[in-house]
Amino acid sequence: MPSEKILSQKQQYVADLAEKLQNSAAGVLVEYKGINVADDTKLRKELREAGVEYTVVKNTMLKLAAEKAGLDGLTDVLKNTTALAVSTDDQIAPAKILGKYAEDHGDDGFAIKAGFMDGEILDADKVVALGKLPSKEQLIGQLVGLLVAPMRGLAVALNAIAEKSEQPEA
Repeated sequence: MPSEKILSQKQQYVADLAEKLQNSAAGVLVEYKGINVADDTKLRKELREAGVEYTVVKNTMLKLAAEKAGLDGLTDVLKNTTALAVSTDDQIAPAKILGKYAEDHGDDGFAIKAGFMDGEILDADKVVALGKLPSKEQLIGQLVGLLVAPMRGLAVALNAIAEKSEQPEA
């Protein structure tokens, strides 16, 4: 039986982890075995730059925290090695970065286990599909392009009419 001090530290860790899960816009769980130190460092840097917090977690602690946070569906995948990536503001970033990495290094044992977004549990296939969506910036760019296209077409048409009327008749 652990001492009172250790038990209270673990309870606080679970409470903090549950709060992190509840306050996250999205998260992804991965099996991280087979990743070497250089690749891990590169992956962590990319995640950090995207505002994603990435940590290795004990399955038992994550199970308790997930249950506390209302994400009970995650407990089924908590086997072997587990790392958790969460983002408080970008719902796509964890899935995009880890999905690409898993695609490139899946043969080594690195794999997406599951994820969550807005309190909903996502299986590995949904996480991968979510990761293939365009980024927020790309979607905004596409929207702006769609909004500007009719105005551009009108401007070109008006310009053509103006040029035609300026030409002397032969």
